[in-house]
Amino acid sequence: MIVVMGATGATGNALLRSLLALGAPVRALTRTPHVPIAGATGTHLLPAEVQYADAADPGSLRTAFEGADQLFLAMANGPEQVALETRVIDIAARAGIGHIVKISAPAAEPDSPVAVSRGHHAVEEHLRACGLTHTVLRPYAFMQNLLRLAPAVAQGVILGTMGEAPCNYIDCRDIGDVAAAALTGPGIAGGTYTLTGPEAVSYPELVVRLSTLTGREVSYVDLAPDEFRNSLIRNARMPDWLADHVTEIQQLAVTRPEKPTTTVAELLGRPPRTLDAFLREHQAHFRSTDPAAERQPGPASGVLPL
Repeated sequence: MIVVMGATGATGNALLRSLLALGAPVRALTRTPHVPIAGATGTHLLPAEVQYADAADPGSLRTAFEGADQLFLAMANGPEQVALETRVIDIAARAGIGHIVKISAPAAEPDSPVAVSRGHHAVEEHLRACGLTHTVLRPYAFMQNLLRLAPAVAQGVILGTMGEAPCNYIDCRDIGDVAAAALTGPGIAGGTYTLTGPEAVSYPELVVRLSTLTGREVSYVDLAPDEFRNSLIRNARMPDWLADHVTEIQQLAVTRPEKPTTTVAELLGRPPRTLDAFLREHQAHFRSTDPAAERQPGPASGVLPL
């Protein structure tokens, strides 16, 4: 039995679809089991066991892990992430789970300039100390997070602090496919993999593609890091820690120029999905001028990785 934490998130949901397509036994965990987990059509419950669990509730985790031998661990970034994920790992180990696939982050190093990445490094170290077989996936920016830029596209301006630095993007469905391969196939479990799409694209290049896609002129305004951070707090109403994270991850692209890896193709035997294909797939979303979308706190937010 494979337990999937973060089943309602973009990556966890993509993994569920991949595992179910392979016929693997899956238990999807969620804090809101009464809310349908979207299937491939976006409207139907997935044919998987769905169970309540909360990383802050050890009892719910012990129940959720009963009879399982593998765990997919993906949690939203936040100030309590390290404490919560290490607790999950400890409870999983005591429950007899033998293999954990963890979603981590680029630059997961003890001295990383990105605080969230330092936290992921601490969790990875805890995994190693526990002695469990573990597979670590370090994906770059999710293409799905670009959907949050739709209000900014409608207004014609995207803000950021990356200058002309290229940024790696990856489709969450490719991350899900790699995770499924690690959970079901031989030869992948136990590794650490940096995952990207086939190209790195700068914000100036991105707005050209969005302008072509939507028929609207979209421009990129590059801000100093402090100015960008203040804009995220003031205009996008982000908490301080998240504004810090978005600023740090964009500045990381400046100080450590990003380039794509070939890891997805090597692991899956096919190329990763392209950014252009993703944008075309969601062109209606970016072309929308729905007033409700305009009121969302997105225009100043830039890309929100992980």
